[in-house]
Amino acid sequence: MEQLLVPTICTVDQLIEETPDVRTYRLKFKDDSLTDSFKWLPGQFVEFSLLGSGECTFCIASSATRKGYFDCSIKRAGIVTADIHNELDEGDEVGIRGPYGNWFPLEELKGKNLLFIGGGIGLAPLRSLIQYAIDTRNEYKDFTILYGARTSADICYKEEIEEWKNNESLKVILTIDKAEEKWKEHVGVVPKILEEKVNPVVENTKVITCGPPIMIKYTLMSLDKLGFAPKDVVTTLEMKMQCGFGKCGRCNIGSTYVCKDGPVFTYEELQKLPDEF
Repeated sequence: MEQLLVPTICTVDQLIEETPDVRTYRLKFKDDSLTDSFKWLPGQFVEFSLLGSGECTFCIASSATRKGYFDCSIKRAGIVTADIHNELDEGDEVGIRGPYGNWFPLEELKGKNLLFIGGGIGLAPLRSLIQYAIDTRNEYKDFTILYGARTSADICYKEEIEEWKNNESLKVILTIDKAEEKWKEHVGVVPKILEEKVNPVVENTKVITCGPPIMIKYTLMSLDKLGFAPKDVVTTLEMKMQCGFGKCGRCNIGSTYVCKDGPVFTYEELQKLPDEF
């Protein structure tokens, strides 16, 4: 797969306010000839640079099956992401290099039931695979999305989630941590809803999950309790990545470099790594 190894200029075609601290930037290449040659698979990431501020790693939050653009959803979390939120508007230019990393095991997912479990901004890398799977829907069996956030305001991709809910071939379960007056969906943390409301079929099911570390910790415990084998649970360590090449040494877990060997790992693979994350 061809990579852009130096920053290449993209234009912000659309800016979508997802939550009070998350924005989706829909990007198009300034050089149209790169649009068709830039290819990625769900789970891969790019290095996103803003002149004068710096560079950050973000997953590609859309599927290459949606042509002509790609999305990066960015949560305000530090100096560079604050500058991106404060300074970057529609029509502005950014530098993009990549794609980097491995991807979700697409061939292994075919013919399986899919259970997506996301929390907060952790839905971003899942969204790429969800879109890909929707666009190739006949290759999969039952299709369930469990997504939670702290509050209803913190739910990303609200309009798209409504489209998913209206898709009769998908089952969508939403939850927030605490009850709100106008909230009509589930209330409770994701692992609790997983155990009490989803009741997933374990046989022939692959689980793909991403979210805050505390959610992932207890979700993995719940999946183990429900009987899922570690090899059938997949997650992404996108938050560990730095330079994209595995050269800066900031993403290593023991001898494993997330930039080069990940960011996608099965739970079985994670169990073999040092407990450093």
